[in-house]
Amino acid sequence: MDHEDALYGRRKGKKLSPRRTALMATLYKALEVDLSTSPPASLAGLFPVPVSDVRLEIGFGGGERLVAAAAGAPGSGFIGVEPFLNGMAKAVAIIADRGLRNIRLFGGDAARLLDWLPAGSLVEVDLFYPDPWPKKRHWKRRFVSPANLDRIARVLRRGGAFRFASDVESYVEWTLLHLLRRTDFEWQAARADDWRQPFPGWVETRYEAKARAAGRKCTYLLFTKS
Repeated sequence: MDHEDALYGRRKGKKLSPRRTALMATLYKALEVDLSTSPPASLAGLFPVPVSDVRLEIGFGGGERLVAAAAGAPGSGFIGVEPFLNGMAKAVAIIADRGLRNIRLFGGDAARLLDWLPAGSLVEVDLFYPDPWPKKRHWKRRFVSPANLDRIARVLRRGGAFRFASDVESYVEWTLLHLLRRTDFEWQAARADDWRQPFPGWVETRYEAKARAAGRKCTYLLFTKS
């Protein structure tokens, strides 16, 4: 389904350095997923190196976790979405420095990318610390919604994972309410530590460290596609 980007908030911050400006004009253009073309029969075709599966991170910030995950799993392909230009530019610079070839990027609305991806093509979708839009009149802007969960369910293969993390209690509750009323996702939690402890291999960002220092609790939710 083709539609306009439904994005809110800032798209650009301070001026990019000359190096990052050049990388956005060159490396980013080579890594960008082109939605004007048809998706490959297998998403492995998006990558110049062999990959056995593909994972998606929506809203990766500065790319710390995305890059760490890609470096730690060279046999997997990773697609990262980040509409904030400065975050994207930071990630592109790190990718260039580390020479990673199993990452593709998209700077637009994640819903458009999800609509473009083939059904059952992903093993994992991550949504970490999304904008909580705390005011009630803005809740409709939250990425977790019935429509976007439908999109995620469509692109995940059976048994695939949807992982969510937030330090905003109301957004955690919102997400649980939306997911628990569905029949196509199962919450993987048997004890409190299952949502209190980070996911295996977790990389803590500066934002998360500040949240903990401020006394905010971070919650980690894992759902699998049934």
